[in-house]
Amino acid sequence: MVTNPYETLGIKEGASPDEIKAAYRELVKKYHPDRYQNNPLADLAAEKMRDINEAYDMLTKNQGSAGSGSGSYGGSYSGGGQAKGSPEFQAIRRDIDTNNLAGAEQKLNNIPVKNAEWIFLSGMISYKRGWYDDARGKIQQACNMAPNDMEYRQALNALNSAGTGYRNMAYGQGYNSNEDALCQACQCAMCLDCLTPGGCC
Repeated sequence: MVTNPYETLGIKEGASPDEIKAAYRELVKKYHPDRYQNNPLADLAAEKMRDINEAYDMLTKNQGSAGSGSGSYGGSYSGGGQAKGSPEFQAIRRDIDTNNLAGAEQKLNNIPVKNAEWIFLSGMISYKRGWYDDARGKIQQACNMAPNDMEYRQALNALNSAGTGYRNMAYGQGYNSNEDALCQACQCAMCLDCLTPGGCC
């Protein structure tokens, strides 16, 4: 439980939104889960990340800095643009589900702020087009921006473990979940989103 968010982020009280954002980013880099895989300090780092995200949320909500385009890099990442699960992003996900990639890309380009959800969906479009390296890079970027988002993390893990041997990308609904691990990961992510209050793919 964070009692002093300034102290948690290592900044002085009354720090500007830019100072808060800069401190937050540095701490996320330092305690990112990827740095502590197979490390005895992994649990401690995860706890620290929870405190960092909580402190950042407290300060940005109080100061209104999230609306300035800084956004949270945790599971509640908004990036100052459309929030995850917004009608705009839901429409893009439906287009991806139905292989309307041109429509999905057009809608995506109409959203000016490129937050974690924007980057992730751009990566999913690239995957469906068979651009595996581009997809992996974008999904990795989404994970870096929102390290606590399980959907992004599961998709990246499945993509990394599967390599580039997939011929088909079946993202979302309407696929055979036994075809490949990435599809199964996306299905799990959808279930998690639907179980989360206010979230649905």
